[in-house]
Amino acid sequence: MNKIVIASNNPGKLREIGAILAPLAIEVVPQGALGVSEADEPYGTFVENALTKARHASRATGLPALADDSGVCVHALSGEPGVHSARYAEAAGSGQRDDQDRRNNEKLLHALEGATDRRAHYYCVIVLLRHADDPQPLIAEAEWHGEILPAPRGEGGFGYDPLFLIPELGRTGAELLPEEKNRVSHRGKALAILVERLRTLSPA
Repeated sequence: MNKIVIASNNPGKLREIGAILAPLAIEVVPQGALGVSEADEPYGTFVENALTKARHASRATGLPALADDSGVCVHALSGEPGVHSARYAEAAGSGQRDDQDRRNNEKLLHALEGATDRRAHYYCVIVLLRHADDPQPLIAEAEWHGEILPAPRGEGGFGYDPLFLIPELGRTGAELLPEEKNRVSHRGKALAILVERLRTLSPA
């Protein structure tokens, strides 16, 4: 497995995934570079959506495909935005990633107005299919626990990172350097688990 299509067009995700897979000397290609459209994500669970995205990319390209589905789950909101995190504020807007992130963050802050419990966690599930009909996909998952601040802090990261405080570090996800985030984040930890599993695979 020396080339994998990444079933995402999110530049932040692509940077994180590429950096963590780099030691395996696997060429990673974003699906957009191969003309693959984004798959629908109709399911209520992260793992079903990740499987759907990976199958779509693998079937369209004939390559092994990696997909993640992730989001922030807020205790006071019964786990929302959850699987809807990326499109939480789906409405009019520029369509640009930064603008989408800003509107999502604003909606989350509005939903938490007056809340005393601001605990939250990011969740990520990674799915790797060796081919579109792979009956035994590689699956790795991880969580990243913190709380939602009343105002954003930091210029890095993406998504809800400016609002996501890691209490033990005293910093938000947006205040971490990329290599720091990759060590402690939900996606970084899930990818690390996947990398270890890939290292132990026998040749096909």
